[in-house]
Amino acid sequence: MMRRLLDNIVWHTLAGPHAARTVGNHLVRRYASGFPPIVAFRNPAHPDFHSLARLVEHGERVHCDGWGGKAPCGWRIDSESVLIRMTWNSEVIITNEISEAVPLDVSSAPAALALATLARPGPFTTRTLELGEHFGIYDGATLVAMAGSRVCAGGFSEISGVCTHPAFTGRGLARRLVIKVLQQQVARGESPFLRVMKDNTHACRLYRRLGFCDDGESVARTMVRL
Repeated sequence: MMRRLLDNIVWHTLAGPHAARTVGNHLVRRYASGFPPIVAFRNPAHPDFHSLARLVEHGERVHCDGWGGKAPCGWRIDSESVLIRMTWNSEVIITNEISEAVPLDVSSAPAALALATLARPGPFTTRTLELGEHFGIYDGATLVAMAGSRVCAGGFSEISGVCTHPAFTGRGLARRLVIKVLQQQVARGESPFLRVMKDNTHACRLYRRLGFCDDGESVARTMVRL
């Protein structure tokens, strides 16, 4: 059961803990306006694009994880990549969190969006911070690194939105922020996991050193409704 849940964790999140922030039906759901344009199918092997078309404007780009078929009529696949899913080994002792980390709330949204626009950690909008706990570090008035949680269901909690301002890389800020989020999740009794682009070898090495183990792969796509 746990394996099946993780294999379609975005659907279980959108249909479960985040349902109040989504629109759709029992076959397909997406985050509501203002949130990241992420969609999920109850059954990725047989996606209901007819229902999805009612939720997506013409020309709008949406993101989907786990569906690997051909684009049906009326849709175009804009980009495609492979995600590695990693789960955390609870026997690894994590230390050295960042003491300067501060919680990010809705008032931090403009700074977080500015950082995400530069560092591109994945789908991120002005309301992303409302989907889970986030922490950041500032240099003066500039947010220069952040990490947080988003997808969550069945006791699993994802670490996401991990990014660093290009002028502040190489200082270990992302690593220590990931540790901060990880410690918060473990303290709540959650099972941390994350997803990372397969070609991001630097991030993959970092997460493995922190005790994350490879736990499967999936196709991540950006689609456009024509």
